Amino acid sequence: MPHLTPSDLADWWAGLPATPGDLRVLAVEGRSGSGKTTLAAALSALVPTAARVPMDELYPGWDGLAAAVDLLLEHVLVPLAAGRPAAVPRWDWTSGTPAPPRPLPPPASGFVLLEGIGCGARACAPYLGGLVWIDAPAALRRERALARDGATYAPHWERWAAQEVAYLAAERPDVRADLVLDGSAAGPGTGPGGTGGTGGTLGMTADRRRPPAG
Repeated sequence: MPHLTPSDLADWWAGLPATPGDLRVLAVEGRSGSGKTTLAAALSALVPTAARVPMDELYPGWDGLAAAVDLLLEHVLVPLAAGRPAAVPRWDWTSGTPAPPRPLPPPASGFVLLEGIGCGARACAPYLGGLVWIDAPAALRRERALARDGATYAPHWERWAAQEVAYLAAERPDVRADLVLDGSAAGPGTGPGGTGGTGGTLGMTADRRRPPAG
């Protein structure tokens, strides 16, 4: 199975077509515990000028996956595409209430990194240069997520998983993705949407419709 390093993926990202606003917007999707934040952290380290938007900031609570898509569009993608500052909606997971939005000016570099399930929805597609789907076995994903913050997450695992299933059935980001990667080797992290860490190579397991630059 061919493998890609984070550096390979950063080069591929740089070669993606420009999106509205002369941006290069990359969406990294996957189910909880798949390794999204591992990849996003590695890409952020390689492209430190990129504006990073974790969907964990936007989900309005444990039932908020679908609502976060509209929030991402209205408050982040549309204004950035128009060259205007964005205001990233935020959720306080401790209090269960909205937090003050995070100002996000259009990045001078043009690079925008979206991370979390929902960011590759069809409604977002006109604003995306590339979509990556990260896969991992269900048992491993659950083990990671509950090891990460089980006391907080365990009561909500099934309700969040049900939203993921409904989203996948409606949106099929795994089928529409430009790259499908094996996240089995990713490390632990925080938040309901993904995992963190540094990671190494990532196995490419499916479609590669846009070759890496160079």
